[in-house]
Amino acid sequence: MTSNIPWGWDAHQTASALLTPSEMAEADRRTIASGTAGIVLMRRAGAAVARAAISLQQQKGLAGRPVLVLCGPGNNGGDGFVAAAVLRSWGLPVQLYLLAAREALSGDAGVAANTFERAGGVTEVLADAGPIRTALQAAGGHVVIDALFGAGLSRPLEGLAAAVVEAVNLSGCPVLAVDVPSGLDGASGLALGPVVRADRTVTFARKKPGHLLLPGRLLCGRTEVCDIGISNETISALAPAVRRNGPAAWPCPLPRPGREAHKYSRGAVLAFSGPFSMTGAIRLSAEAALRVGAGLVTVACEPSATAALVTHLTAIMVRPLRDPAELEAALADPRLSACLVGPGAGRTEARAPALVDRVLQLASARPALVLDADALSVFKSAPEQLLMRLGQRPDPAVLTPHAGEFRSLFPDLLQLDRLSGARQAAQRSSSIIVLKGPDTVIAAPDGRTYINDNAPPCLATAGSGDVLAGLVAGLLAQGVPAFEAAAMAVYLHGAAGAICGEGMTAEDLLPALPQLLAGLLPE
Repeated sequence: MTSNIPWGWDAHQTASALLTPSEMAEADRRTIASGTAGIVLMRRAGAAVARAAISLQQQKGLAGRPVLVLCGPGNNGGDGFVAAAVLRSWGLPVQLYLLAAREALSGDAGVAANTFERAGGVTEVLADAGPIRTALQAAGGHVVIDALFGAGLSRPLEGLAAAVVEAVNLSGCPVLAVDVPSGLDGASGLALGPVVRADRTVTFARKKPGHLLLPGRLLCGRTEVCDIGISNETISALAPAVRRNGPAAWPCPLPRPGREAHKYSRGAVLAFSGPFSMTGAIRLSAEAALRVGAGLVTVACEPSATAALVTHLTAIMVRPLRDPAELEAALADPRLSACLVGPGAGRTEARAPALVDRVLQLASARPALVLDADALSVFKSAPEQLLMRLGQRPDPAVLTPHAGEFRSLFPDLLQLDRLSGARQAAQRSSSIIVLKGPDTVIAAPDGRTYINDNAPPCLATAGSGDVLAGLVAGLLAQGVPAFEAAAMAVYLHGAAGAICGEGMTAEDLLPALPQLLAGLLPE
């Protein structure tokens, strides 16, 4: 299935595309229709698998040992037969096991099996998992090529297939998976049941969403993408809706101030603080917005929080709001370009829901808007009220929920995988959804979606999300469109975390940003 997303594809950006299993099948079909035979694609894929198997053997100290190849009944199994034939032609011993009746192999997979057997290869058809267990227990160890099932599998493995997967996982042998580890849903990254735990995975043309989403990313090990002759033009024509987040995917660069820039031309952010006991969150957000390039950041607060804020903030202004008229005046400032509500707002504070609702009303057309943390949690009992306000905006707001906040706003989407859930939530809320996690999904109402995979575990610390919300606001203030601002912020957040490393706190992300931006900003 193709999509009609206005991405503005070019050859450079096509490299960031992620192909769902159905899109990959269509790319295969179009390539074959344009004159490249399916068996040629299979031979290229199998040869890439064979090369990767040799590399894994060398890495694990198993060079020259027999390679165990597990093949299924489809084209994934055909790739395995080709790999086995190539390895035998290089002088390596191969033991091949087929999880299907031999006569069930047809098409290109049947051709590959015939070629393997005509060259002297032996196909052992499995009636039970006993032969696999015996082979895996052989002294010295083996590299196992998992070519049982590919990315398009949409049901749990059971019976003999499940028993074979269990035997492989218990063996401790290094595993090379073809396309995805067997049992993994390539579209969602979910383990549908028993799944092979691979050390490496070889996939073709482009990665699949399941290679980036958890737990798929962990089950795949290191994933290598091999070119088998599917062109950029073929992939571009499919207009895949999902990309891997990063500079290669962005249709516009990070904003860089011109020589005539001044603080107002770089954009102004208004961030709302909660009560005096919870001002740390908004301080992190405000400084992140300033660090990422906003020219001016103001924290609006209730008078009781003023002292706590001014004691810690220097380059950021503090604006007490004594009554509703002052709130209206602050939002009416024509210089204001982005607004952030939520970090430290206080989910138990009586004024928080009213504040968020009032900001949504007053900022219905402008400025750009980021809702994070407590600005989302306070609508737990009435999510439809928030969704109604968001639907009235001409431009999408950016919502940055973690899994718990997402559950509060979209409880009926819980049964979906993260990718599908984020995309449906974006459409329903008419907003950009940043579903945070180690595999953050950024989704737009029109279907555009990024998956982010550069976040290190050290980002799982208090205040980290407040920094992310500030980065989004700071980029919005500089005129970056909402979807791109969210994607850039998520990537910068992960990259800054990688610079800081273990032992970091959220405060450490802020001084890491200048170093990071220096390497990413255009000349």
